Amino acid sequence: MAKGRGRHQSTDKEGKRTIAAIEAVSGVEAVFINRSIGGKSVGRSGAAGDFKLQGETPGGFRGILQTSKGIQEIFIRVAENSNSNLRDQLLTLSIR
Repeated sequence: MAKGRGRHQSTDKEGKRTIAAIEAVSGVEAVFINRSIGGKSVGRSGAAGDFKLQGETPGGFRGILQTSKGIQEIFIRVAENSNSNLRDQLLTLSIR
């Protein structure tokens, strides 16, 4: 059974850097990589490694990560008692 990231585990070099930066934010427990969609982008100015926060769900946040081949959906699991400005910290990592 796979450990760590969930079912999908690989991403490109820039994606790994972005995931490491997200995991370094206090209150973030884990980042799970979901499905990959080839040929799509986070926006016109999206380069490999760019991240876009999409929404808040119970237990964390949804987002997409730009890779060299397309986008990857990610889920950011946060600690139950995380501070209220965690979303703002994630938005600073995100593209606008």
